[in-house]
Amino acid sequence: MNLDELVFHPWVVQGPREVPTLVGGSGSYLIDASGRRYLDFSSQLVFTNLGHQHPRIVAAIKDQADRLCTLAPSLASDVRGEAARLIVEVAPQGLGHVLFTTGGTEAIEHAVRMARLYTGRPKVLAAYRSYHGSTAASIHLTGDHRRWASDTGAAGAVHFFGPFLYRSAFGSSTLEEECERALAHLEQVILLEGPSTIAGLVLEPVIGSAGVIVPPPGYLRGVRELCDRHGIVFIADEVLVGFGRTGAWFGVDHEGVAPDLLVFAKGVNSGYVPLGGVLVNDAIYEIFTKRAYPAGMTYSGHPLACAAAVGAITAMQEEDTIAAAARLGTDVLGPGLRELAGKHESVGDIRGIGGLWTIELVRDRVTKEPLVPTGAAGAANAPMVSFVKTCLDRGLLPLILVNRIHIAPPLNVNDSDAATGLAIVDEALTAVDTFLT
Repeated sequence: MNLDELVFHPWVVQGPREVPTLVGGSGSYLIDASGRRYLDFSSQLVFTNLGHQHPRIVAAIKDQADRLCTLAPSLASDVRGEAARLIVEVAPQGLGHVLFTTGGTEAIEHAVRMARLYTGRPKVLAAYRSYHGSTAASIHLTGDHRRWASDTGAAGAVHFFGPFLYRSAFGSSTLEEECERALAHLEQVILLEGPSTIAGLVLEPVIGSAGVIVPPPGYLRGVRELCDRHGIVFIADEVLVGFGRTGAWFGVDHEGVAPDLLVFAKGVNSGYVPLGGVLVNDAIYEIFTKRAYPAGMTYSGHPLACAAAVGAITAMQEEDTIAAAARLGTDVLGPGLRELAGKHESVGDIRGIGGLWTIELVRDRVTKEPLVPTGAAGAANAPMVSFVKTCLDRGLLPLILVNRIHIAPPLNVNDSDAATGLAIVDEALTAVDTFLT
């Protein structure tokens, strides 16, 4: 019996699947049940920032397990406090307190709750091209197609267009125009919705799984200014891009912007034990020194997860992972992917930063028609199925979403393995090109 068939899998049609059964890993590689190695070019769902089985993180988990495996969140914990200290030290200025959760979607829920309690307002703004999670509030805030099946239109979520020059909603021809017009649009949305009704604005400082979109210079500063002007809580969703993925500790660091709340997960401990959280500024923290925060989680600040965070952040500091991630983007992935773009007619756009990039596939470079439509299945999705099969046959684990191939290896991947991965992507794109008419 295939035990995988007993598992109800998220985001896919249930039934038998042709995927390898993975039983081990080391560094940038995973190993299946037959002993075959696969280069992980996805960091799973972009969270194994330090690769698989990093010795410092594994040792930290083992040491904590020997001392104390679990503890109620209301009790004081040395490892919980140490994790909070390390997170606050690398966070933007003014974010001095941490609410721990078990993941990113849960952290978004709490950030939104805090913003509403702090302001007394009901609405929250979010971008159309975004992903913020799959629970009640977070899925309504999500801007892409993953929201559609669950959207009741009753969660106080209001969407706006963020800057995206490749598919500009504003007819822009330069990054400067796109930034200016996107901010003007956002201000109009705020004014027309009514600033006094808006509690918060949730934004990924670099859009992650909904497109890998790096904002133009000045956009984050403009959003910060609009939030300040209208008394709106600025919530930075750093779940996917935080802790080094963009070549900085956090995406907002590229513009020196400090949000009011910062949501994190994934890279905080390389995903070794589920952990997320909300970094809280002093003003919001202060209101909950006078009244209880009306929510909680059984596993908030779980000792094993916090130990993994201590191990991961310490390793990142010792190994200079932030600088390595920046170099990975400027010297390896960026140039390599741009070279591939010149070879394959199916490639419409290459974009990214640090250790997070995407290849957007199109049928026509002029019209920019996506190679496969949203929700494509069967024959309509054949190009992407072909891409995945070619990669797996050659020992590469890719990350695919609609018509995009996301490139997100561990941040400590070596240049040789990165080159191997790009060569396999090159072969897989050759297979994709055959579907063009």
